[in-house]
Formats: sequence, C-alpha cells, structure tokens
Amino acid sequence: MIAKRLRESLDSSICIRDIFEEGKKLAAVYGADNIFNFTIGNPSVEPPAIVNESMKRILDSEDALALHGYPANVGYPEVRRCVAEHLNKTFGCNYDENGIVMTAGAAAAIAILCNTLLDMGDEVVTFAPYFWEYKSYVTSFYGRLVPAFCNMETLQPDAWAFETALTPRTRFVIINTPNNPTGAVYTKESIKMVTDILKRKQKEYGHPIYLVSDEPYRKLVYDMEVPYLTHYYRNTIVVYSYSKALSVPGERIGYIAMEPCVQDMEDLIAGITASIRYLGYVNAPTLQQRMLLDCVDASVDISIYKRTRDILYEGLCDIGYTCIHPDGAFYLFVKALEDDDSHFCEEAKKERILMAPGTAFSGPGWVRVSYCVPDEVARASLPAFKKLYDRYMNE
Repeated sequence: MIAKRLRESLDSSICIRDIFEEGKKLAAVYGADNIFNFTIGNPSVEPPAIVNESMKRILDSEDALALHGYPANVGYPEVRRCVAEHLNKTFGCNYDENGIVMTAGAAAAIAILCNTLLDMGDEVVTFAPYFWEYKSYVTSFYGRLVPAFCNMETLQPDAWAFETALTPRTRFVIINTPNNPTGAVYTKESIKMVTDILKRKQKEYGHPIYLVSDEPYRKLVYDMEVPYLTHYYRNTIVVYSYSKALSVPGERIGYIAMEPCVQDMEDLIAGITASIRYLGYVNAPTLQQRMLLDCVDASVDISIYKRTRDILYEGLCDIGYTCIHPDGAFYLFVKALEDDDSHFCEEAKKERILMAPGTAFSGPGWVRVSYCVPDEVARASLPAFKKLYDRYMNE
C-alpha cells in the first residue's frame, strides 16, 4: 500500500532492477561468462589506488571519535574549501566554501534540492531521455516532472520542445551531460540555446529558474570537452557525485555547489541545510569527506571504458543495429528491432543478453546498453547480438 504518487515512477524503475537480479540468477545457472548483463551502470574499473590508501591512512592516524562523529550538516569546512579550490582551478570559477554543501551522493543532493525548492504542483523540466529516478525525486516532494524531448537523431536538446515545456510553475531545470541513458554530451551550442531561453523566461515570469547541472559522469568523456554551465548561466546549481569518477558508488559522496552570484544563494544554502536535517541525511559520510582531501583530483582510467565502448558501438553497427555514438558516460543507446522495446529486451534474453528498455527512461523504441563491463564480455556478446539481429531480420 505505497503512496499513489510513487506508484508510476516505482513501476518504471522496478523493471531495470528486476532484469539485473534476473541476470544474477541466470549467471548462477549458465555461468557468469555466458550471460551478457548490460543493465546497471555499476563501475567496472577499479578505483585509483589513492582512494584505498587515503582511507587506510585516515583510519590509522585520525582520532576515532572525531572522525566518526557528526560534522556540520553541510560538511567539513576544510573539505568544502578543497572542493571549491579544485573547481576554481579546473574551471576558472568563483566558488568559496560557503557555496559548497557535501552530500551523500548526487541522488541525495537532488532530493535535497527538490525539498528546498518545490511546493505542491511546482514543475521541474528535464531533457528526455532522462535518468528515471528524477521522476521519483520530484514526485516525492509533490512536484511534477516535465520532459523536454531531445532530437532523437542527435540526442541534443530541442529548442521548441524545451521552450514549450517551461511554464510559470517551473522552479528548476535538470540537465545531465554526459547523459544517462544515452551517453550524449550536450554541445556548447546546445547549452547556449538552453541558457538563452532560460534567461528570457526568467524575465518573462519574474522569478529565477535554476539550472541544476547533474554531473556524475563529467570525467567520463572521450575526445571532447563538457561545457561547464556556470560560464553560460548565472543561476546554475552544480550537483556532483564521485561514484563514477572514483568508482565508489557504494560510498555515497558528492556535493552541491553554487557561486555567490546565484540569485538568493544565502537563502538557498539555509534551505538546503534545513532540508538535510528534515530529510534525515544529517551529513555526508565523514570518512569519504576526509578522503576527498587526498583524492579530489583523482579519477579512474577512462581509456578502459572507451575501449569497451568502441568494441560494442563498432560491432553493433557492423551487424546492422542503429546506434547513436556516445561521447561520454558508459551507456550506448541502441534502436530496438521492434516498436515495443520492452518486448525486444525479453527476446534478447533468449540470447542471454540483458538490457534496459528505453521506455523506462522516456526513450521508447530504444534500449540502453551499459558498457561498464570487461572487454572480453563485450566481445563475447557480439555473436549473441548477431543471432538476435538475424532472428528479427528473418521473421
């Protein structure tokens, strides 16, 4: 008897988790080497050595009571300064510790922002296809998620769709680049188009519309640059998670970042701090906060993901599948071989291929292939993809 407001988004999320769990059961029967599980975006590259080294050193050297006790709700001041300095050095920004709030990952950060910014019936716009949990975050705080559909040939934001999605009830826009589920990196031209529309709509509606940049895949980008959104739009709130850059998704560490120029920044920080207490997050994990003092510049070897991407993208295109080239993250969006992408995923299971249906991400007719798998799994899957393709072509 869960709340009705959660039912729709819960149903769309269950299918992905169910497929992942089914994959583990199939692996127990047929052997892990015979199951090609491309469902969940769980990093397959080991964390940089400094991550474990740092945590061991901290545990061995720092006072246990102080380390495991409560810090300020917004995080350790020295960690927030470290993050601000790193962002300023990397992107030429103007952050200080007062605009940094440490969070238990990006999911907690977005939930905190929803609680801070949304009243009943307020709207949040995001670009579709989108990460399915966004809807859960927004509806949990009585808001309404409004999709602005991208151009499905380029996976770039569409100006007409975006402007049409905005209304006077829009409180913020979530933008996710590199994107989950498509792997798309939004170009500078797309970012400028989006922010120009937002600037105009802010004036028209007479209130700020915040741009929430969800950036867990920022460091997982291949052969191109990811624009930093604060350079294009004053009212940008950056949300970050170290889950993918450091391969520590189970550690739940990230941040919210705002420059002093963000409208009503002090009030927002006060609201965020109150939301942290209200939602019971209390504070980001203390050990992982301290670890960042050593690891804020570190990242995994993304060449491993790039190599796996190329194996699958080139292999699937050679077979005859329609794929949009992913420039970031570790996801490949592939056109299903029938209109019903969920049924297509069921048919793929007969070849022991597990994928996530695009409908779960508001991308009907497509499937998401999560290529954070070993090279040998990607290569071994291609004959199975070929059998699936031939079966459809011969029907």
